[in-house]
Amino acid sequence: MLNTELSFRDNVEPAAKNNQPFIIRLLAHIISVVFHPLFLPIYVGWFLAFVHPSYFSGFSVPYKARILLMVTINAVAYPLITVLLLKALGFIDTVFFYTQQDRILLYITSMIFFFWAQYSLREQPEIPRILVAFMFGVFISSAAALIANIYFKISMHAIGMGGLIGICYVIMQQNTMLMTWPLSAAFLIAGLVCTARLIVSDHTPKEIYTGLLVGFICQLVGGAMHL
Repeated sequence: MLNTELSFRDNVEPAAKNNQPFIIRLLAHIISVVFHPLFLPIYVGWFLAFVHPSYFSGFSVPYKARILLMVTINAVAYPLITVLLLKALGFIDTVFFYTQQDRILLYITSMIFFFWAQYSLREQPEIPRILVAFMFGVFISSAAALIANIYFKISMHAIGMGGLIGICYVIMQQNTMLMTWPLSAAFLIAGLVCTARLIVSDHTPKEIYTGLLVGFICQLVGGAMHL
C-alpha cells in the first residue's frame, strides 16, 4: 500500500518541480521524446541491420527493412496504440504516466507485445540471434520494471538507456565490429537522457541509477541466453 507522501509525489507534474530556463526544459523534453524507450527497438534494429557489418550481411535491403518493420509494429506500434486506447477508455489519466498506478497497465501490456516480438523473431532461424537477444532483454526489462514499480517509480527512460549500453557491450564481447564509437555514443545519449529526466520529471537519482542498472543487466541476460 503506497503511503500518502509517495502518492502525492507521484502526482506532481514534472514541469512544476523545476525552475530551469525554458530553453533547457524544452531541450530536455525533446531529448526525452526522441529517445523514449518505446523507440529504442527501432534504433537498435536499424543499427544491427544497416550499420553493423556482419550480423545481416548477405541479406537484401528489402528483407532488412521487413525485419525492421516487424520489430516496429510489434514492439513500438502495438504498445503505442494500446496506450492511446487506455487513455481513451479512461483506464489511465495521462499518456505521460506520472503515477506508479498508471504504469502498471503500461508494463503489463508492453510485456505481452515484447514477448510476442522476441518469440516471432526467435522462431525464424535465419534472423541473427543478436536481435532475438536484444528483444528478449527488452521483454525481461519490462518485467523487472513492473516488479520494481511496486516499490518505487523506476525510470523507464533510464532502463532504456541501460539497455542501449548493455546491447552495445554484448556486441563488443562478440568481437564482430569495433564498438568504440557506438559504445561512446550510447554513453553520451544515456547521459543526455538521464540528465533530461532529472530536469523535466520528478525522478530521483536513485530511480535513474537503478533504471540504468536494470536495463544493462537485462541485456546481459538476454545475450547470455540467446548467443
